[in-house]
Formats: sequence, C-alpha cells, structure tokens
Amino acid sequence: MMTFIPSPATGVWHLGPVPLRAYALCILVGIFAAIAIAERRHVVAGGRKGLISDVALWAVPFGIVGGRIYHVITDAQLYFGPGRNPVDALKIWEGGLGIWGAITAGALGVWIASRRHGVPFGDLAHAIAPGLLVAQAIGRLGNYFNQELFGRPTTLPWGLEIEPVHRPAGFDQFATFHPTFLYELLWNLAAAAVLIAFDRRLRLSGGQLFASYAMLYTAGRFWIELLRIDTANHVGGMRLNNWTALVVFVASAAYLHWSRRRTRDDREPDPRLDASAP
Repeated sequence: MMTFIPSPATGVWHLGPVPLRAYALCILVGIFAAIAIAERRHVVAGGRKGLISDVALWAVPFGIVGGRIYHVITDAQLYFGPGRNPVDALKIWEGGLGIWGAITAGALGVWIASRRHGVPFGDLAHAIAPGLLVAQAIGRLGNYFNQELFGRPTTLPWGLEIEPVHRPAGFDQFATFHPTFLYELLWNLAAAAVLIAFDRRLRLSGGQLFASYAMLYTAGRFWIELLRIDTANHVGGMRLNNWTALVVFVASAAYLHWSRRRTRDDREPDPRLDASAP
C-alpha cells in the first residue's frame, strides 16, 4: 500500500518538436483562472465587461518579469559565480518566480492600466484579490512537476517522494519530504474562500480587501517557509522570504487597521455638531 505522494514521471511533454512544460502550463492556467474570477467580480460590481482582460495585458507581463527579477536577485548564487551560467537566469520555464516581485510589478501594471482606462485602482484591486490566491494555488502545481521547493524529510502518509537527483546535498538518504507545494496550495484556496466571506460580511473597500489578501497569504507563507530546505539566503538566522512575509504582514495589518478606523470615523456623526442648535 502506497503511503506517500509519488513524484510525477515527467514535467515535460513534447508536441512534435515543441516542449510543453508543466511549470509553464500551471502558470498559464493560474493566470486565466485569476482573470476569469476577477472579470466576474468586476462585472457583478457594475464594472465594464472585458476590462479585466485589458488590465491583464499590462499586469501579467509586468508580474512575470517582476517575479523573475526578484527571484534572480534574491537567489543570485544560483546564476552567478564560479560554475554558474548567467544565461540560466532567463530560463523561466525551469522554475523560479518570486511572488513578492510578481505582485509588486503586477500591481504597477494594474495601476498603469487603471490610469489608461480611467478606473479607480482600488476597484481593480478589489476584483483581483481573491483570484490571485487561486492563481498562486494552481501555480504551485508547477513546483510539484519540477520536484522543487519541498520541505524537510518526513514519514507522514502524505510525504512527497523526491527522486535522488532532486534531493539537496545532505538529504540523499531520505526519500519523502513535506509537500510544501501542497500545503501552500490548500492554504491559498482556503484563504481565497475566507477573503470572499470577509468581503460579503464586512463590505471591505478595494484597498482593505487587498490588505486582507496580503495578510492571509503571508501568514501561511511564513510557517510554510520554515519547513523548506531549498537553498535560500538568510538574514539574522531566518530565511529572507520569512522576513519579507513578516514585513508585508505587519504593513498590511497596519494599513487595514488605519483604513477601517478611518471608515468608521467617516460614518459616525461628529459629536460636536448639535442638530438641535439654531
């Protein structure tokens, strides 16, 4: 009886001379899912049909380039130095997109599109936020096919089998590892559902909903990152991505608190105004 998650037999299929890479396909499916979800939310909110697709023409390229730049900068040792080939930094199909760079640059693309189409940036952020989590969840399947970004060794029934060639130095004797791709996938889908529930119950503004997205994602990313054993730069004994998640969480929480407080103050009547006064 199998008591682990098997590794995929291959991550590349060939259509004649054209290679179809699972990582790239997962990214593309995630992008289309995010666009479809955002489009529906935007139309339901009274927005123009087709606008989200127009926005995606800016956001997607910006996000992909930004995600790759962040990855290459923060993991420069993988591409530069003795025995490394800098050209590998361009091989995005082999994996390596930093979500922090992707979201930051993608947001810049959304802002440019919002200016060109005359739509408030907050309205677009409100429509896009839940779909981003779904896209990130689907994208994590690409890590599964690449046998990368897994966690510490484990003998749990849902441990992920990793072929010897993909095991980090010092872990050759272990066969199964924590499937951190699966943990993040499930976390993101759950967070997307929570985000939609928050929106319906609390009537959050665009900025508030996006701040909630950032808080939910980084909360999960922080503990998942603690399990990972792939090569990463450390600061103060902690992985760089943990610090990034912590900073983003705190900043988002501070903004959400300030924004919600300002919203309440705007709704409450000024006690200094006395309606009975002449």
